[in-house]
Amino acid sequence: MIFCVEDDESIRDIEVYALTSTGFEARGLGDGAALFEALKSGVPELVLLDVMLPGEDGVAILKRLKGSPATGSIPVIMATARGAEYDKVASLDLGADDYLVKPFGMMEMVSRVRAVLRRAGPQKVPELRVGGLVMDLREHTVTAQGERVELTLKEFDVLRAFMSHPGLVYTRDQLLTDIWDMDYDGETRTVDVHIRTLRRKLGPCGDLIETVRGVGYRMEAQP
Repeated sequence: MIFCVEDDESIRDIEVYALTSTGFEARGLGDGAALFEALKSGVPELVLLDVMLPGEDGVAILKRLKGSPATGSIPVIMATARGAEYDKVASLDLGADDYLVKPFGMMEMVSRVRAVLRRAGPQKVPELRVGGLVMDLREHTVTAQGERVELTLKEFDVLRAFMSHPGLVYTRDQLLTDIWDMDYDGETRTVDVHIRTLRRKLGPCGDLIETVRGVGYRMEAQP
C-alpha cells in the first residue's frame, strides 16, 4: 500500500489512479492528521508526501515519520514546488528517499516509486490467485489453468474485484458504480453481459464466478 498525502483532491485522485492502474495499492489522504490516523491501522510500503499541506507541513511530517521507530524505515518521496530549494535540501537532510518537483508527470511519479521501492528492498510482485486463476497486477495479465486469457479493461477490472475479495457478494448496482463509475438507474444488463463473456473466456475457471440469485455475483472462496 502506498499513501499519497496531498490536499488538492484532483491531484490526489490522479496520483492514486496512476498507481493503482500500474499494479500498486494506493490510498489518498488529505493532510498529516489523516496520515497519522491511517498509520494506526498499518504501515505502508511508501509515502508520497506533499510539502505544502494545511496545518502541519510536509517537512514537519517527514521529521516525525523518520524520528519514530515505528515509521522511520518507511520510504518517503517528497513533492516540492518548483524553485523551493530549501524544501528539497531539508527533506533530503531529514531522510527523504527522493523528491518530485511540481508539476510532475504521473509516469515519472510511478517510475520514481518503483526505483525507491527497489532500493528499499525486495519487492513482492503483486499477484492474485484463486483456484486455477492467476492475475498479475503489474503486467495486467490473467492466466487460467496456465493459459493466457485476453480480457478487455472492464473485464479485467471486474475479475480483479472478485479475486481481491473471494466469497464477497457484489450486487449489480455496486459493480456498475465501482467499475463503470456511473449510475445506470437500475440498468444492469451491462454487468450480466460482461459476466457472461468473462465466464466464457475463462473456460473451466469461469465456474468460479457464482451467481447469487436475486443479489449479484461473487468469486467462489477457495479452501
